[in-house]
Amino acid sequence: MNKLQKIKNSIKKFVTSPRFNSLAVMLLVGTVACLAQNTAGNYEAGTTALTTVSEEIAKYVPIVVKLCYAIAGVVAVVGAISVYIAMNNEEQDVKKKIMMVVGACIFLIAAAQALPLFFGIS
Repeated sequence: MNKLQKIKNSIKKFVTSPRFNSLAVMLLVGTVACLAQNTAGNYEAGTTALTTVSEEIAKYVPIVVKLCYAIAGVVAVVGAISVYIAMNNEEQDVKKKIMMVVGACIFLIAAAQALPLFFGIS
């Protein structure tokens, strides 16, 4: 009887543990989510959602392109001022600063050009 009581207590402790409760909830929610999205092979809900998201993202691409151009302009102006100050102070790494500013501007302009192509917008 004592052994049976120990088994009963250990099962009771396991079932009431937070780990078991969270596992049960995750299994229940995961199963319900899987069944809710796919009813007998019908994927229309998923494809409709993906289409909507891609259309919404496409609306923001021209704004982000203009933002990249604006950031490139700010980087160019701030970089030019930084290079001018470095040249006046006769610092050693002026070429390095120039290359970094030019590289940053080229990257931002290339990213702005490639962004619409990445999302399939012409």
